[in-house]
Amino acid sequence: MSNTLKASSSGFTGAASHLITLWALLGGGVLLLVVAVNMLSIIGSVFGTPFPGDFELTEMGVAIAVFAFLPYCQLVGANVSADIFTAGASRRVIAFFTLLGSLVALVFALLLIWRMYYGMLDQKDYDYTTTILQIPHWMAFVPILISLALLALAALVTLLQDMAALSRGHH
Repeated sequence: MSNTLKASSSGFTGAASHLITLWALLGGGVLLLVVAVNMLSIIGSVFGTPFPGDFELTEMGVAIAVFAFLPYCQLVGANVSADIFTAGASRRVIAFFTLLGSLVALVFALLLIWRMYYGMLDQKDYDYTTTILQIPHWMAFVPILISLALLALAALVTLLQDMAALSRGHH
């Protein structure tokens, strides 16, 4: 966890951090459930009774979990970075690029919220469901949209922190 995040664990930043961390832990729980379903399916296959729809649940569960981890990765600075390009850069240049990355993450999150929301409405309007379990596709969009809203929140938090770091002249 970044030093800035640890230092400001109260107020708006602290509340956002706790909420985002809890959401990531819930995403981990979903991933554990996916593993359990797959284990049950494999064990059931050995005895001739596989878990019906296991691949449908895996597909939805993994997508939900991946999106649940995105806000946490943004918050703690665990996203992919190309340090080779900034290895010789000053702290101020690195702080500027970090700020730029937070801004891009915020715009990207808002764009995805907009498009995924309309994607969810289309899935609901056309009544798309999974083949075996008949789970409506739009239901998976709800936690994904929450994840994207939390990604926007995390990007806003990191953007504010990056602006403060840049104004101080370091990262």
